[in-house]
Amino acid sequence: MKITMIGAGYVGLVSGTCFADFGHDVTCVDLDQRKIDALLAGIMPIFEPGLAELVASNVAAGRLSFTTDLKEGVAGADAVFIAVGTPSRRGDGHADLTYVYQATRDIAAAITGPLVVVTKSTVPVGTGDEVERILREVAPDADVAVVSNPEFLREGAAITDFKRPDRIVIGTSDERAQAVMQQIYRPLYLNQAPILFTARRTAELIKYAANAFLATKITFINEMADLCEAVGADVQDVARGIGLDNRIGSKFLHAGPGYGGSCFPKDTLALLKTAEDHDVPSRIVEAVVQVNDSRKRAMGRKIIQAMGGDARGKTVGLLGVTFKPNTDDMRDAPSIAIVQALHDAGAKICAYDPEGADAARAIMPEVDFKADPYAVAEGADALALVTEWDVFRALDLGRIAASMASPVLVDLRNVYKPEEARAHGIAYSSIGRPD
Repeated sequence: MKITMIGAGYVGLVSGTCFADFGHDVTCVDLDQRKIDALLAGIMPIFEPGLAELVASNVAAGRLSFTTDLKEGVAGADAVFIAVGTPSRRGDGHADLTYVYQATRDIAAAITGPLVVVTKSTVPVGTGDEVERILREVAPDADVAVVSNPEFLREGAAITDFKRPDRIVIGTSDERAQAVMQQIYRPLYLNQAPILFTARRTAELIKYAANAFLATKITFINEMADLCEAVGADVQDVARGIGLDNRIGSKFLHAGPGYGGSCFPKDTLALLKTAEDHDVPSRIVEAVVQVNDSRKRAMGRKIIQAMGGDARGKTVGLLGVTFKPNTDDMRDAPSIAIVQALHDAGAKICAYDPEGADAARAIMPEVDFKADPYAVAEGADALALVTEWDVFRALDLGRIAASMASPVLVDLRNVYKPEEARAHGIAYSSIGRPD
């Protein structure tokens, strides 16, 4: 199959590369000439484990190409995937569909034959209807069908998620489009990945409902962590105890500083706006958004409290700033609110992140980025573990304690055992465990 991916960002680049690795002929189109030039030179615009190698091998095999020429990319394609950004719109929180609709107009002007247009971007319910209306308006004689095919990729594990998915959701009632999509995903047949065919609006809502539910699990266990701290219980044992119930499951029950990233914050907000537009209360999701926003700032206060309640003139070192490990994504990362709270309290802040420093510098110019975790600890009055990168899991705590001005460690990811840290003379606090 000949596939065109409009947008060479996170979703478009990973999806297009994996489709090429399945044996399809894939062209990734992006209007950003610098991004395309970098990709042609083998330089990735994002950090994703294994992506650079997969791109290189498929480019070398002639199955993957990059261009800024949308007409060239669309010509002769069997399917065109729209994988452009849908950020939260300023002012009202709705998903900004400007790029989706512009891509649709450009595709309509470039259609040369029968075509399936697939929305891979995360879009509110009813977006596919508008995409179809635009296509009919601009290219009334075109043989075109519109499909919703939401992505379920975790940053840091996107290639595995694409090649071994829990499910593939395809929203369309068009038989020809169904046949094209089945052929596109045929390589996953041996993996027995279930393909769920639904109505287009249903597929669009599945994506938002899934992310809102996962965000709810995270927020629930974070609130239980606060309760554990108040009553002297251990949230990790609580999570294990409820997670063993197969009706609940153990995933997304890891207490921490709150969720961030490119999906959960904007998707929960967009779902709320959709619910409001249709006069359907969504109180649970509303509470999730509010609790998560306040939690991030509260983590800054937790660090200050561990320092005796006064951070003015003191140095705080942060281990990790990205919203999760194995990515350089800083979007809505908890570290942003933490840094702001510490800065407002008069603290000096330094940090180390294996991949996120370049992206973070533009967001938090007040932070002094160091070359390694031990440089962050040197002379610090407190150290906070914010992102659970593997490199932070086996630090020499003795060396850490000896180099700090005051050996205080606030473990926001519960990486270390309290007794292990205290054995090195460290004043240790964590999330949802007795101090």
